[in-house]
Amino acid sequence: MAAEPTPADKFTFGLWTVGWQARDPFGDATRAPLDPNVSVAKLAELGAYGVNFHDDDLVPFEMTDAERDATLKQFKAALDAAGMAVPMMTTNLFTHPVFKDGGFTSNDRDVRRFALAKVIRNLDLANELGAQTYVCWGGREGAEIDAAKDVRVALDRYKEGFDTLCQYVLDQGYDIKFAIEPKPNEPRGDIFLPTVGSALAFINELEHPEMVGVNPEVGHEQMAGLNFVASIGQALWHKKLFHIDLNGQHGPKYDQDLVFGHGDLISAFFLVDLLERGGYDGPRHFDYKPLRTEDLDGVWESASANMRTYLFLKERAAAYRADPRVQEALAISGVDELATPTLASGETYADLPRVGDVDADALAARGYGYALLDQLAIEHILGAR
Repeated sequence: MAAEPTPADKFTFGLWTVGWQARDPFGDATRAPLDPNVSVAKLAELGAYGVNFHDDDLVPFEMTDAERDATLKQFKAALDAAGMAVPMMTTNLFTHPVFKDGGFTSNDRDVRRFALAKVIRNLDLANELGAQTYVCWGGREGAEIDAAKDVRVALDRYKEGFDTLCQYVLDQGYDIKFAIEPKPNEPRGDIFLPTVGSALAFINELEHPEMVGVNPEVGHEQMAGLNFVASIGQALWHKKLFHIDLNGQHGPKYDQDLVFGHGDLISAFFLVDLLERGGYDGPRHFDYKPLRTEDLDGVWESASANMRTYLFLKERAAAYRADPRVQEALAISGVDELATPTLASGETYADLPRVGDVDADALAARGYGYALLDQLAIEHILGAR
């Protein structure tokens, strides 16, 4: 059995996760508000490493300066008492009606200026709390009708926003990097930068691309019908996986935010396998929502379930890699062969074979044994091996 979660596992939760009151477009809240300081203490008790939050989760911009200072003082005391970190922060640019047409890409210039000021104010707070990653989810950056936005111009404004924020961080000397969180739709009909691939392409056009990476979320990429493990692999290849949101999702429907692994379990298995072998050393952040059906006990049970599931899958993935039968199957499938360069050292395209000299039928006769690899993974997940 896997070990119990400890801070060394770097498991983190957003205050908006366990604190979600379960209000949805069709129903009112089923749970009372949860004091952020209580969340900090309880998550620490469960073995979490840290908490993350949108500014409005803790200090809504409507607060007076005195109220803000008092709230932050209590929150810092709660963090210290629990030994919890704040590795990441973000800004809410989607709840208030002012952002109904977006923040950085709103057609209203005054809204865009307000959005940048709101983020900058909270970059100061992020630095104060020691957060080194600033996630940017553009949930309202998009449109429902094509006539509403010239996407090319909207991306100019999006770039301007990130360039401005990067320059602010550089000018202040903060140790903070940004992570774009892609999502294809919801709440907007179509959201700008909908997938990991589109975010990576956008980052290359920024003034300081070295300061901006991605924060992929399981459910968001799967909503687009994409393979999350493949997307994470590409983000790692680009050295742009600055943060990650873990949860569960049942295919391309609305954003379910289920407990991690409570969706596509085999994808979750290979995701953990990749994260543990692929050099990612950042937080394992759970961006989920306790089911609307749960009371407060269910909230804490679901929070714990995220961490336990990750640890079980981590244990099972290590056993999979160590299994001689798996190693034999990997060799038959030629998985390690892919690491051999197609052109050997010193070769050029001139050294490639003549097409007419290749026995394509003989090459085509090879079987790759992928069905066995997948079955062995299933057997390890089920604890049958």
